Amino acid sequence: MKLCGLTGGVGMGKSTAAGFFLKSGVRIIDTDELAHELVEPGQPALSEIEKEFGSSYIGTDGRLKRRDLARLVFSNAEARQKLEAILHPRIRERWQAQVQNWRAEGCAMAMVVIPLLYETNAESSFDKIICVACSPAGQQDRLKTRGWSPAQIKGRISAQLPAEQKIARSHYVVWTDGSLQSHHRQIEAIVKKIRS
Repeated sequence: MKLCGLTGGVGMGKSTAAGFFLKSGVRIIDTDELAHELVEPGQPALSEIEKEFGSSYIGTDGRLKRRDLARLVFSNAEARQKLEAILHPRIRERWQAQVQNWRAEGCAMAMVVIPLLYETNAESSFDKIICVACSPAGQQDRLKTRGWSPAQIKGRISAQLPAEQKIARSHYVVWTDGSLQSHHRQIEAIVKKIRS
């Protein structure tokens, strides 16, 4: 099985790219979705987060106040490291278990979407790494449409490795400033190359 890692900066088009890879028959697991599952009510990670950060980050419905916690961790490096220490090992365990299942099924090509692939030293797990990237202006525009303030945008971007470094360390780059058709064509070409 060819196992690929898909990474890229925040707001650069990873989810769209993952959708195109899925359409091309590539199995996908997204670590952002795993992170969401891990903080559902009743999950051990949520109890640990409450113990570490306090019950003010848990709503009356027992759910994590994601926005409030994000505001804290993206403005405080120490808090972010504490949160990552709770979540990252659990996330890795889950995607690695899924990869084992795919191997057992004899799956030809699979992909793990990991925004922090290099930051979490996961690169040795993959045969090929694909970086999704766009211009800084394109990234800013997309994050503004999410309703993020300049401070929130700065916090998110500075929590990640610079895009140029991700590009330099990856096997393939999907440039997403153009049309969706161009985005899709680049992905089809990459899938063909990896499969051959």
